[in-house]
Amino acid sequence: MELKTNYQYTYFLQPFVIKEGRYQKYILNMLRDKEFELKTFQKEKDFKMYQYFLPKTRDFLFSSFSFGSSKLKKLKDLPEETRAAILSKYPCNIFEYRIKKDIQGKVDGTKGIFFTISKIEIICFQTGICFLVIKTNVEDDNNFSNILNFNYKFRDTNSEVGLNTFDNIRLQTNSFSNAETFKTFIKRITGANLGAAKLDIDTERFLTYSYVCIDQEAWNSISDFDKISHHYMRFANILPADNSRKLKEERINTISSWKYAKMALSKLGIMLFSSSEDMNNYTILPDEFENQYLYTYIINLYKKIYLKKIELQFKNQKQVKKARKNFIEFTKNLWIREITDDETGTMLNHKIIETLELENLYAQVKSKYDILYKDLNIEKNRTSTIVIGLVLVASLIFNILNFIVLMRN
Repeated sequence: MELKTNYQYTYFLQPFVIKEGRYQKYILNMLRDKEFELKTFQKEKDFKMYQYFLPKTRDFLFSSFSFGSSKLKKLKDLPEETRAAILSKYPCNIFEYRIKKDIQGKVDGTKGIFFTISKIEIICFQTGICFLVIKTNVEDDNNFSNILNFNYKFRDTNSEVGLNTFDNIRLQTNSFSNAETFKTFIKRITGANLGAAKLDIDTERFLTYSYVCIDQEAWNSISDFDKISHHYMRFANILPADNSRKLKEERINTISSWKYAKMALSKLGIMLFSSSEDMNNYTILPDEFENQYLYTYIINLYKKIYLKKIELQFKNQKQVKKARKNFIEFTKNLWIREITDDETGTMLNHKIIETLELENLYAQVKSKYDILYKDLNIEKNRTSTIVIGLVLVASLIFNILNFIVLMRN
């Protein structure tokens, strides 16, 4: 029997890195692009986000919380070049693509899977590390198998290999007439993305962040989870509906804080699988997942990429001093801080850190820092010893010369 869904959406994330020294210019280009607008946050409107994140993290992600209406108006009235210079000093800026109406699309043959792109955002950090974030919804279709097939196929839309396989992904709007024009749009945002390639980041496959609420008939107090666990495992591993491979749940990180919801974490993304048996799963939890929890994921993805960037800087002799400074500031301002007091959010944050192996990566970078710091101190001590030795030799020669002069007199 086909598993039915009650509610669904999927975010696809593409990291990209702006070339060193070009960040302010990129912000200026975003301000000049009439298809994008700067996204701002207000305490009253975004109170749940404001409440969820601790002050330091909130300031890091959402500087606009501190703007106020008058400051925001003054900022909008400034020339674009001045605005870009000011915004480039903030830790993070978010731009939203103006979608006049949802972008409709279709996947798979004649019958097809119809979907919409309902939101496109660009999240940019001051370090030049950015994320293209795309929200999609499968339309008028409650077959769970189509959700699986859509997630599996769409995440490879940006792939350079086997482009013909994406002929069955159609975006039916004036903006994106097909998958190829959508790829062109992505390239306009991310550029060649050589910076990401240098950091060994996969730029051809989207990270997948998906929410699905299945019909309560399949998972309730009488029909337990074990009966549908194979569906969950396909969803968690972002596999198509016809996948027959046996999968074990212990191979992925899972959060099961809720009676009728399970969250799966892997290096490919985060997937939340729930049942409409709990009303919370189609009212409150979807909103939390695409706001508070999404940014919890993004800030940890940022940490991973930035640590890779610092590690690369340590390998360049000319950038060692800069790398040391960046690593100290990163540790002090971001690494040692908890991001939220929310119980589920704290658990999620720790699970993401574990899944992305951030502790190991941080230890590797710290090891390089410690070695270079030690070598630097040895070099300083050696230099100091040489200088002191030269001073003593000069002083000795000076005293000998003075003694000779005195003896002659």
